Amino acid sequence: MLAIRTRRRKAVVLATAAVLAGLTAPSLTASPATATTTTATTNTAYDDTYYKDAIGKTGASLKSSLHTIISDQTKLSYSAVWDALKATDEDPDNSGNVILLYSGVSRSKSLNGGDTGDWNREHVWAKSHGDFGTSTGPGTDIHHLRPADVRVNSVRGNKDFDNGGSAVSEGGGSLTDSDSFEPRDAVKGDVARMIFYMAVRYEGGDGFADLEVNGQVDNGSNPYIGKLSVLKAWNDEDPPDAFEEHRNQVVYDDYQHNRNPFIDHPEWVESIW
Repeated sequence: MLAIRTRRRKAVVLATAAVLAGLTAPSLTASPATATTTTATTNTAYDDTYYKDAIGKTGASLKSSLHTIISDQTKLSYSAVWDALKATDEDPDNSGNVILLYSGVSRSKSLNGGDTGDWNREHVWAKSHGDFGTSTGPGTDIHHLRPADVRVNSVRGNKDFDNGGSAVSEGGGSLTDSDSFEPRDAVKGDVARMIFYMAVRYEGGDGFADLEVNGQVDNGSNPYIGKLSVLKAWNDEDPPDAFEEHRNQVVYDDYQHNRNPFIDHPEWVESIW
């Protein structure tokens, strides 16, 4: 009788555990399922229209198709970039502010300039890497121009991107050393996708240098930026968020009328590089 009662108690325990597992399982999987659905919707939204000539391609063929697609854009003057950034990088919680790229600080739109405490126009693909300056084209392309704290922007300078270094004061977790800069975790993927956009958009036409991503740092004035392996890892580790996706849409709808394809399809980075 004791053995029978023991078996019955075990059966009850197992049944109860199964019920509890059934009750809790949906809550464990609901968030990832929602995220996957959202990503799929974002990725395919323009596949039948904007990206139709690129779908199904890989490698050099994909890069060439994307170059043709995104080269059809409206170009801005450098002075027009100020107002554009006030819209593209607007703080969703405070319409009077912009979010600064490297520090993550929300700062008044009116504090744009060159003084300490201001924000200025950061060329994520450093303009000296290819010597394009602030010329209309790569020098004014707001897919890689972002608001940044003046002092933090100065610390970044024209350094390539890599992991490691010492903390940047008021840099939001950014690090730097003598030849590289590591942005805060929340925008590492953003930075990578901006760099990959520039490498596809500017291929040596329009009178500008052929911009390319390579596997090194300290590239100087060459039209290269590294470090490729690190930028690819950042693209994987920090997928596009709502802020980045919204920014891409604003650039497309209201300003340049072209898109950063690596925000819509982050997996294309691996396909090309």
